[in-house]
Amino acid sequence: MIDDIKKDAESRMKKSLEALETALKRVRTGRAHPSLLDTISVPYYGSDTPLSQLANISVEEGRTLLVSPFDKQLVPEIERAILKSDLGLNPSTAGTVIRLPLPPLTEETRRDLVKVVRGEGEQAKVSIRNIRRDANGDLKDLLKEKEVSEDDARRGEEAIQQLTDRMVGEVDKLLKTKEEDLMSM
Repeated sequence: MIDDIKKDAESRMKKSLEALETALKRVRTGRAHPSLLDTISVPYYGSDTPLSQLANISVEEGRTLLVSPFDKQLVPEIERAILKSDLGLNPSTAGTVIRLPLPPLTEETRRDLVKVVRGEGEQAKVSIRNIRRDANGDLKDLLKEKEVSEDDARRGEEAIQQLTDRMVGEVDKLLKTKEEDLMSM
């Protein structure tokens, strides 16, 4: 039972880490990368479809993304979707392709992005701590119902705490890497 609680907590904590990684990918570092456009959806035949399914996205030069739609009729829709996104990119259309130049980051913008990254990291840590609280609550419930001994419950809580510390350490590593990436350009 204790192992099940620990495994559940670990899988939920890993999902929090994955969510943080996804959020960090959206924060641009001044270099063009196709994953910047992962969150953009375009209306296509009545449903919102991810841009990556409607176009080929590649890096042209170092600071420009090139979007080549499979269906050339979609160029205006894709352009609108990019403008509506919170990425702050200005698409320039050249016939059937869309170019997205990424302006160089100023020092002030970099500091603001570091604050955003730290906020995302703090949300991930809070999520991990909430999972720890839930797991410890489950252990206390088992102890109350006398399904485990006090020693087993204490060992379970220690294992959950070690897991929490390890996952928070992973969050810190991700944040440090992203902050260095932001400030090094």
